[in-house]
Amino acid sequence: MRYGIVGAGMMGQEHLRNLLALEGAVVTALADPHERSRTDALGWLPPGTEVATFADHHALVAADVCDAVVIATPNHTHHDVLLDLLPTDLHLLVEKPLCTTVPDCRRVLDAAEGREAVVWVGLEYRYMPPVARLVREVRAGAVGRVRMVHLREHRFPFLPKVGDWNRFSRNTGGTLVEKCCHFFDLMAHIVGERPERVMASGAQDVNHLDERYDGEVPDILDNAYVIVEFPGGARGLLDLCMFAEGSAHQEEVVVVGDVGKVEAFLPDSTLRTGRRADGRDGVRTETVHDPLVRHEGFHHGSSYLEHLDFLAAMRSGSRPTVGLDDGLWSVAAGVAAHRSIDEGRPVALAEVLGGD
Repeated sequence: MRYGIVGAGMMGQEHLRNLLALEGAVVTALADPHERSRTDALGWLPPGTEVATFADHHALVAADVCDAVVIATPNHTHHDVLLDLLPTDLHLLVEKPLCTTVPDCRRVLDAAEGREAVVWVGLEYRYMPPVARLVREVRAGAVGRVRMVHLREHRFPFLPKVGDWNRFSRNTGGTLVEKCCHFFDLMAHIVGERPERVMASGAQDVNHLDERYDGEVPDILDNAYVIVEFPGGARGLLDLCMFAEGSAHQEEVVVVGDVGKVEAFLPDSTLRTGRRADGRDGVRTETVHDPLVRHEGFHHGSSYLEHLDFLAAMRSGSRPTVGLDDGLWSVAAGVAAHRSIDEGRPVALAEVLGGD
């Protein structure tokens, strides 16, 4: 399968490294208007490898050298790039978030209606090996009926990007869209329902306050609590802090039901399971890895496992495991969280999905 990558910056290069390790995949083209990004991406290729390079995605499509395209451009460009590529017969994987606004997501869904080629959304957190195992345990009844899902990410600030486009919410959709759509998708995946209502509190308290871009101060949140309610009564909590480098675990996923509790911790890939009936002494701890992973990358092998499924879907003609509807709902939850913070009230998903 011949792959092109549109957007050759940090995430484009991450996808490139995964594809280089993926049997049955060959990268044939790169497109990016930033020459340094194209040069850096080419530096990952084995000596003697020939890849066509282009300054924009239109030229890549016109060259007809790809079967599939990975879109890893800045968030606010996803909408326009997708609308250009959806009329083709190329298989597409678009990095999260699908788009930065709900109306843009809806336009993409409308444009993809009736399309036969696969469109996949890069919400790969559900593929992290200990998280995937946690989901399997929940599906097998380890916790009983899910009542609470707690996701904690305590990490470093946003990394520099080309032109520091990610310093402003108008480009990213806001932190709770840009960064946290992964977590809202994961909550819904674990609970097995779409979210119903969101309540959030957050601020920009520490990061990027001393930076100036043409006299403008970045406006991206660096910490938040977000409560997500589901129709069946389950609740999710996101605990985000982006000035917490001194943490043993960057991500923690906790699911509690009426029977037991399952927890996953990253980066040490620990899984803990326990049942109420067995008490504290019955808690089991193990380290979880997936032997299929041939490239760990930035996300503990999840991007590689995602690419395995994307490739399988392209070959079989099956529906994507993570599709455009998942992308829309994950963005909508983030938009609702930002609106809750801005307006100081709970926000129903229905009002966000009804128009932004």
